[in-house]
Amino acid sequence: MRSVRGWSSRRNREERGWLRGAPPPRWVRVLPVLLLVLVTAAGLVTPHASDLGFLLGAIPPLAVLSYGPLATAVLGALVVASVNIPATHLNRPGNTDLLTIAFVSLLSVFVSFVRSHRDAQLVMERAIGEAVQRAVMPPLPDRVGHLRCAGFYRAAQDGTLVGGDFFDVRAGPHGVRAVMGDVQGHGLSAVATVVSLLGAFREAVLDQPDLESVAALMERRLAVDSAGVRHAELFATAVLLEFTADARAVRVVACGHPAPVLLHDGQAREVTVAEAAPLGLGPIGADPPKEVTVPLGAGDRLLLASDGVWEARNASGAFYPLPERLTHLADTGYGELAGAVWADLGQRRYDVRDDATLLVLAPEPPVT
Repeated sequence: MRSVRGWSSRRNREERGWLRGAPPPRWVRVLPVLLLVLVTAAGLVTPHASDLGFLLGAIPPLAVLSYGPLATAVLGALVVASVNIPATHLNRPGNTDLLTIAFVSLLSVFVSFVRSHRDAQLVMERAIGEAVQRAVMPPLPDRVGHLRCAGFYRAAQDGTLVGGDFFDVRAGPHGVRAVMGDVQGHGLSAVATVVSLLGAFREAVLDQPDLESVAALMERRLAVDSAGVRHAELFATAVLLEFTADARAVRVVACGHPAPVLLHDGQAREVTVAEAAPLGLGPIGADPPKEVTVPLGAGDRLLLASDGVWEARNASGAFYPLPERLTHLADTGYGELAGAVWADLGQRRYDVRDDATLLVLAPEPPVT
């Protein structure tokens, strides 16, 4: 149920192209033209090819799949012309057959016009939806203060850029802070909660003195959003990080979310955190989440991953061993590490059924 996030420029282009609707395969576009050429050529070569004339009737409907009204009309006119040219030996159908082909051609032009209009409207709606989702989770900057950032995000619901996972990295008066979380559910139904929690986090970065206060503010945001909603069970897991000014230590608060994995000297291990209930599920009167401080050395990297990664399973039902696999990928640069983990999941045939998000944070202490 959690996320991995970070958009590389290549991933950005792929997602945008996919959202706007990929063109049909090349063979679909070539098929009507190829069919017209082959049948006409066969009719010119031998009179016995007249039996293939019925194939010409399929050309205008095939053109609808790939071409606009004008190109469809041109192909329809070429079909009618081919049937009426004596040299092609295809001019043997009766008037009824010829009228049928002409009617199918005109009908295909009309259908192509309707499809083109619908596709244009769909492209506009998807472009608006993409802009809204990009506003919710803008592309991650390469650097925030003394912190290098990279990540990957893949929503579980096809055709969306944002699901139930979220993350952000922001600089504020108390240092650079980062968050990764996963709200109840996934897909577009979870986006409203993601917007609320990200807004609360971004305000807290500027105002709250410590991570416990940031977590409390996000918890209150969930409580306010679910107030008055019958049977509301709104909750979210989250992990919050705050880096010291010299980037030599990080403070961590985990609210039901998997702990970060620390890559140090080629070895990967989960950071030991004080476990707390997910946001929105804390018992009344329970102690607030506690932060822990983790020292960082030169070249250390932190990787945060959502449930979609941690809970990916292989054919035998085993979970993806993220720390173990990170040790094998330790030589990968911070900018490529998130993509390398995603590729490793696919190569090792682990099934990811939830939003998948990866965030890599590489502190760079200032030179003294």
